[in-house]
Order: sequence, then structure tokens, then C-alpha cells
Amino acid sequence: MHEASLMSHLIQTIEAIAQEQNATKILAVKVRLGALSHFSPEHFTYHFVIASRHTLMEGARLEIETSDDLTDPIAQDVVLESLDMEINEALQS
Repeated sequence: MHEASLMSHLIQTIEAIAQEQNATKILAVKVRLGALSHFSPEHFTYHFVIASRHTLMEGARLEIETSDDLTDPIAQDVVLESLDMEINEALQS
């Protein structure tokens, strides 16, 4: 259940950023997996592919960093590090 909540939050965050930036496509997503996030890179990739279906991030390249620091304040989290997006320049002000 923890993984589903983290993935849902991540997808919502990416969608909000994409909308704010007038993105037409998410090309790449870079995340850091906390030591206690319950995700391996493979497990995260599997869930991301499913969660991103029919969204702007479908097919995005994933860059995944992992942490093994159990004392890190974000050890239970998945942290969005960066996004690479195609932007609709016509909508930029």
C-alpha cells in the first residue's frame, strides 16, 4: 500500500508540473528512491509504466537513483529530482 501511495503522489506531482509548464510530453523522469521506500529500481519501473499509461509521461525515460541511507529524513520517500519535457511554446506567456 505504501508503494501505491508514493506512486500516486508522484504521478499527481508530475501532472501538475506538466500542466503548469504547458508540457505536451514528458520525455524523462529522474527520481531518487529512499532506502525505506519499498521500491527497487525494477519494481518502481514496473509500477511507473502502469501508472503512466495514457498520460503525458507514457514512454518517458526513467533515471533512477537509489539511497541506502536509513537515517536520511526522506528514506521512506520517492523524490522527484527532475523532468525533461516538451513544451508548447505557443502557450508560454
